[in-house]
Amino acid sequence: MKKAEKEVTTLEAKKAKEDAKAAEEAKKAEAESVVKRLLASGMSADEILERLK
Repeated sequence: MKKAEKEVTTLEAKKAKEDAKAAEEAKKAEAESVVKRLLASGMSADEILERLK
């Protein structure tokens, strides 16, 4: 029984780590999309960096 509980805990931790990684990848993709859109609208990279500060 304890072995099964430990395995469940391990799998839950692994899933949480994978979920966090997926969320981070989604944020990265969204940020890239926003930057591309701003660049396409004529904003310079320096202006984008200044807005991020």
